[in-house]
Amino acid sequence: MSRWDIKLSPYLYISPFFVLFAVFGAFPLLFNVVVAAHDWHRRAGMGDFVGLDNFTWVLRQPLFWRSLENTFSIFLWGGIPQLVLALFIAAVLDQNLRARTFWRMSVLLPFVVMPVATAMIFGQVFGQFGLLVPNLQEMGLLTHVDSPFFQDRLLSHVAIGSMVVFRWTGYNALILLAAMQAVPRELYEASTVDGASRVRQFFSVTLPSIRPTMIFVVLTMTIGGLQVFDEARMYDGGGTGGGHGGADHQWTTVVLYLYDLGFGDWQDRLGQAAAVGWIFAVVIGFFSLVNFLLTRSISSSRGPRVRISKKTTDAVIARARAAAEESRRQAAATAEPPTATSGADDDAGAAGVPRADVTKEGARR
Repeated sequence: MSRWDIKLSPYLYISPFFVLFAVFGAFPLLFNVVVAAHDWHRRAGMGDFVGLDNFTWVLRQPLFWRSLENTFSIFLWGGIPQLVLALFIAAVLDQNLRARTFWRMSVLLPFVVMPVATAMIFGQVFGQFGLLVPNLQEMGLLTHVDSPFFQDRLLSHVAIGSMVVFRWTGYNALILLAAMQAVPRELYEASTVDGASRVRQFFSVTLPSIRPTMIFVVLTMTIGGLQVFDEARMYDGGGTGGGHGGADHQWTTVVLYLYDLGFGDWQDRLGQAAAVGWIFAVVIGFFSLVNFLLTRSISSSRGPRVRISKKTTDAVIARARAAAEESRRQAAATAEPPTATSGADDDAGAAGVPRADVTKEGARR
């Protein structure tokens, strides 16, 4: 029994994670392949096997490509400012501030707010009678429509991107702060002695030192930002403003389009929705790889590699050896050899004879 306990108990300890992953992760993923290959409906169930017809149907839909454009636009408006602000906040929190724990906890407060609540609050702020639009229109801006942040496509992307920035900036800032605190302080001291400013230290010491964490943050930000759903779904109060994603689908994202296909009242196309999920998974994987390569090349602390041939390397080594040999010869030539007088003095001192007598005797000889 003890032998079985030693061999079996470790697997039992880690089994809950794998069981939950198999039930709620692996099984839905594999079952989604089956759904995407059939004419599947939520009410009627599984239909005929259609192979790749669902994928071709999705790729022919103009709304899918429009939702893809909306997704990348919202990702850019929410991702780039989010990364810049997270780096700035992390750099500020890395300084010797008073009440550091309070400030570090405060930047995480937007993350714990429910995304539905965030979307509804921002929807009211950007609404026709909210805090922002009346003030802008009094200044003569955005007067062409009543609700510019709901009717204009680009402005709606900016508004939804601001929700993403508000919610996720503090979370990423704390991750970057943890990486910055692991940077050796000696590097900053040495750069200060060399006359580097705070800005130069940030770009030459901090960013290269937190390169792995930067890659992690960019990857997770890319994957999460492209899957934006809650903010777009609840931006107009959950579709009450003229359809999910706007009356003209101004801010319909890919995940929101997938939701409407599979669970919308007017669609009920689970097979096509599953195909959208797989197509979008490939798109996310591709752009995550691109972001990984770009981040690794931009934030790398190593300089460009220079290829040196073997002939050049041998010549450099030969010159170094010749210089070292010449230095040894010069050192040997400049060294003073021991004189006869000093040798006689040493012998006389050892024999107990006075040094002056020995010197006179040497002179007579």
